Amino acid sequence: MKNAHRLSAAIMAVLFTASALSYSFISTATAQDRFADVEVKATAIKGSVHMLTGAGGNIGVSAGDDGVLIIDDQFAPLAEKIAAQLGDLGSDKPKFVINTHYHGDHTGSNAFFHSHKGATILAHENVRVRLASDEKVKPEALPTITYEDGIKIYFNGETLHVMHLAAGHTDGDSVVWFEQPNVMHTGDLYFEGRFPYIDQGAGGNVEGYMASVKQLLAKINDDTVIIPGHGEISNKQKYSEFLGMIDETFGFVKAHKQNGKTLEEVKAMGLDEKWKNWSWNFINEEKWITTLYNDA
Repeated sequence: MKNAHRLSAAIMAVLFTASALSYSFISTATAQDRFADVEVKATAIKGSVHMLTGAGGNIGVSAGDDGVLIIDDQFAPLAEKIAAQLGDLGSDKPKFVINTHYHGDHTGSNAFFHSHKGATILAHENVRVRLASDEKVKPEALPTITYEDGIKIYFNGETLHVMHLAAGHTDGDSVVWFEQPNVMHTGDLYFEGRFPYIDQGAGGNVEGYMASVKQLLAKINDDTVIIPGHGEISNKQKYSEFLGMIDETFGFVKAHKQNGKTLEEVKAMGLDEKWKNWSWNFINEEKWITTLYNDA
């Protein structure tokens, strides 16, 4: 699985831009070539819940007697591979797709699952607004059911709490908590073991991100299994460590900015050595410092 995540990070680093993670970044032919070797794999979690990994955000799956529901759907060129794995879990035609936010590595297969598989797409209202503002996004990729604060879904004998958290990774973040098996899909409010991407051009900010994480930590317990937006399956302790990293590095950068240090000077200083392993292809240490400095 770690190899899959490294491949995911490499692809993301090549394809993403800081301005928008949407469908506009690459031609169809080139995308097909880049994703040709990506393998979509399923991992059973608890109850009806599974996780699919491939390239892009982790996909949550509920599979059972009521059918299949998925949380996020990665990049468009992976749609057929995702559908094939869903077929192995019970049906390649998910009844529902929940988008945790608008970025293309989480919404790229929306149009496929809606048009070809009949799925109903749900998301926070701001996800629909942001996707609709991109002329390259097909109308069939837009969520057809939106909400402001959240919604409950009763599916496969479990209660799914879909909750909106404001001004964190973006302004349209949702998390999904499977109540009975006690599994939470955080979307990109958690990048396990790595610096997070905070989309400051789409309503995200560091303090809001930390507030959202604190809110989620208060809702879960030590038995909760966490599916992060990116990275390995996790738990409350590791999620708390992730929050601690953000809090400490933000405090460090904020203090130096308030003391008159420029961004370049803070980047030259660097962060404490203990955070070196949190750097990755897409958000390395310099990019993370820049994010922190912008909000300090």
